[in-house]
Amino acid sequence: MSPSQAEHSKTTTPDTDWKQLAGWVERCDAPAIEAYLKQLSETDRVHDLGRLTADARSELLGLVHPEYAADLIEEMPKLLAAEAFEDLTPDNAAEILEELASDDQANLLRHIEPESAEAILDHTPSLAADSVRGLLEYSEDTAGGRMITEYLAVPATRSVQDVIDEMRANVEEYADYAVQYVYAVDQAGALAGVVPLRELLLARPNRSIASCMVNTPVKVRADAHITEVFELFDEYDYIAVPVVSEDKTLVGALLREDVDELRLDEAHEQERNARGIVGGEELRSMPTAVRSSRRLAWLSINIVLNVTAASVIALYEETLQAVIALAVFLPIISDMSGCSGNQSVAVSLRELSLGLIRPKEYRRVIAKESIVGLINGVVLGAILGVLAWLWKDSVALGLVVGSALALNTVVAVCIGGSVPLLVRRLGYDPALASGPMLTTVTDVCGFFLTLSIATAALSHLIA
Repeated sequence: MSPSQAEHSKTTTPDTDWKQLAGWVERCDAPAIEAYLKQLSETDRVHDLGRLTADARSELLGLVHPEYAADLIEEMPKLLAAEAFEDLTPDNAAEILEELASDDQANLLRHIEPESAEAILDHTPSLAADSVRGLLEYSEDTAGGRMITEYLAVPATRSVQDVIDEMRANVEEYADYAVQYVYAVDQAGALAGVVPLRELLLARPNRSIASCMVNTPVKVRADAHITEVFELFDEYDYIAVPVVSEDKTLVGALLREDVDELRLDEAHEQERNARGIVGGEELRSMPTAVRSSRRLAWLSINIVLNVTAASVIALYEETLQAVIALAVFLPIISDMSGCSGNQSVAVSLRELSLGLIRPKEYRRVIAKESIVGLINGVVLGAILGVLAWLWKDSVALGLVVGSALALNTVVAVCIGGSVPLLVRRLGYDPALASGPMLTTVTDVCGFFLTLSIATAALSHLIA
């Protein structure tokens, strides 16, 4: 046992382990680093790597074996992985890049500066570098930008036995492939059919690939938007789908596991946007100035929207002074209507993601939501009105706040259901824009309805 490994064998706590890791990085003790990280769970590895400084993470990747460095990059959040990878020397980064799958290579290089990416590719073997450059030509939100280029393609005229013999002869190469299908191509390289691996192994050895392939396979164009890819995998229960170019040439394959991961990433991004974390992923290891500026960009807009809502209250200052009890119900009406509206937003976002509605169908959405909003508004308004009546022994107060909540609920669900469609039609992210628009509308309308109805019934409220 080396001194560094013996040092780690002593009793430590989770809070001090990462500090030992930082010490080994500082001493360039690669064996101790690998021994320590390999005995951790993936969650603990990510935690400890995240606690290191950006420079230390980069140094660590350069110290360990390139194959293991690639494994660590796959485990780390993309932001941290790209940051650490970019700070490596081009030759060291190229060694690690070769150990990654093609789609991970392209995804990693997309998140670093183009100059740094090109310098790394210049140190990568030409065949692999050309493959990555080809993937980088596709947009990140297309099938081509997410496909892998490690697939098994054979001429349709070959025999089953020839293909099996080739796979056995090149077992080391194909071991890293996600081989579930054999893709048959014609002389021009166009996709001719697909043979599931099970069918290949059970077929008679002397049969041709063409005789046992699916002649009309499900495929996707390389320039297809990622939403089309989601719909395709929702419809078909395939492990992978071939990707073809405009001239039907086979150029790659899309794996279900990669599509599922992308769908999860998009869901997380929508959640961050809805909560006001804009400009991409935020981690506390990022520079404080960057994190602060991103948050302020969102908060500054919200303070303007809140001032707009507050200005409505200022217009009815005399009514509030006459019936001070209204001040208690204003936030309740605004909040309850906002909750109802957010339910409508969630349904619209879900239906948009599933392709069940189109942005131009906002009239249908409003018609559907208004019915639900009317029913729920009447019920909620009645509850709040009764509570107000019992509290202040005032039927007029109960009717004012109950009516305001009922009407504002109808407005909120109609706005909440239709705004995501309108925002998507304008080409913006509905998850990001719907929240503040809904909040402003429910606040302004809630305050206006409550105070205007109260003003009209003021003689009954102060009687």
